[in-house]
Amino acid sequence: MEALGNYIILVIVGFTLIAFVAGYFVRKNIAEGKINSAEETAKRIVEDALKDADSQAKEMLFNAKEEAHNTRMEVEKENRERRNEIQRLEKRLIQREENIDKRSEQIQSKEDSLNNKMNQLNNKEAKLDEMIENEMKELERISGLTFEEAKQILLGDVEKKIRRESAMLIKQIEGNAKDEADKKAKEILSYAIQKVAADHVAETTVSVVNLPNDEMKGRIIGREGRNIRTLETLTGIDLIIDDTPEAVILSGFDPIRREIARVALEKLIIDGRIHPARIEEMVEKAKKEIDQQIKEDGEQASFDTGIHGLHPEIIKLLGRLRFRTSYGQNVLKHSIEVAHLASIMAHELGVNAKVAKRAGLLHDIGKAVDHEVEGPHIEIGVDILRRYKESSQVIHAVEAHHGDVEATSVEAVLVQAADAISAARPGARRETLVSYIKRLEKLEEIANSFDGIEKTFAIQAGREVRIMVKPDKIDDVEMIHVAKEIAAKIQSEMDYPGQIKVNVIRETRTIEYAK
Repeated sequence: MEALGNYIILVIVGFTLIAFVAGYFVRKNIAEGKINSAEETAKRIVEDALKDADSQAKEMLFNAKEEAHNTRMEVEKENRERRNEIQRLEKRLIQREENIDKRSEQIQSKEDSLNNKMNQLNNKEAKLDEMIENEMKELERISGLTFEEAKQILLGDVEKKIRRESAMLIKQIEGNAKDEADKKAKEILSYAIQKVAADHVAETTVSVVNLPNDEMKGRIIGREGRNIRTLETLTGIDLIIDDTPEAVILSGFDPIRREIARVALEKLIIDGRIHPARIEEMVEKAKKEIDQQIKEDGEQASFDTGIHGLHPEIIKLLGRLRFRTSYGQNVLKHSIEVAHLASIMAHELGVNAKVAKRAGLLHDIGKAVDHEVEGPHIEIGVDILRRYKESSQVIHAVEAHHGDVEATSVEAVLVQAADAISAARPGARRETLVSYIKRLEKLEEIANSFDGIEKTFAIQAGREVRIMVKPDKIDDVEMIHVAKEIAAKIQSEMDYPGQIKVNVIRETRTIEYAK
């Protein structure tokens, strides 16, 4: 405040000096007559200036005092609030300390009580162990058995009881599940099978070409056998000309080559000109016709199943399946049948029918070249589908359709089921006599390897194995476990289409004679 006052005085003094200087110069430059008037004017100016300066100084002093007062009041208010807050915090801290002290005393009291109870429990446990030991010695003395011997007997009884109860529980659960699932499963399967029925051809490695007369055989053989050698060399097929009247047999394991040889030979017979150059020309024409037919068959299979967007090479491979058979079943027709079956079941279950149908059609694509490429047809097929950018879902279903890879999608499971249905239904396939007998013998051998089996019969063309057990060794409950174990061993050791029914029979008879 003192600085402000000094400042105001300096301002007043400055104004005064300025006024005097101004008056001096005015008096000096203005005529003598006007000096008095100027001095009066200067005095008035100085007086007005002094009055204004004094008024401004008072106003500024008042404002400064008022501002200082307001600032002091705000500071005092803030200090009061802080003191109040500090007092509240101090009270809360004091209260917390008191609560902590009380809890600490309670915990100490509980800990002492627990220690006492623990000591009592330890004493009781020691007494109990001593009593148990004495009782065990007394029991061993009375029963004449050691603890381990009694334990083994008890565990054996418990195990038998648990096995019996588990068998009964398994039987009950299976019964409930079958009651709920069998009806729906049968409806879906029967509906799918009824809607799909493909023709099948007999498996063969020979083709027969009819001749107009027996003289044609000599022309086919040619001079010194040059014609037949040329035809066999170009086609890779053996021509068997025997005593069969008006017929030539074409023998070979490659069905496409056999078909080329048949078409070429029929053309030569119709043309009548049979010599090496003509044979070579006809074989080339037959190859082109067969290639065109393969392409058309693949396109027709794609059209029949409603599957589009297949790579041209995959369509050709599908056409090649027309000349491939498996256990007497045409593979192309089998693939079309599997596609329709998988699609129908997928629609019924509400899953992706397009993926199921596509995978069903392509599941045996590897068989088109399995005579030319080493490896199982599944592995070959998966490589082909990956090469031509098929979707991962389709590739997985193809890879898992024989159970070599665990199925992780419903569509893959449906392709498995459709493949089994198409292969296993009556009339679909036939087996050679040797493999058929071996399968039946293996079934009976697996069943007879279990204890308590009296007789085993493989029936229903190997679709069922009927097992007679010894009633004195296997009871009604144990039969359930025996059936499951035999079925599991058959699954792990045998390959077969469809499913095999394991039928375990236990029969007891009582015989008396009236004398």
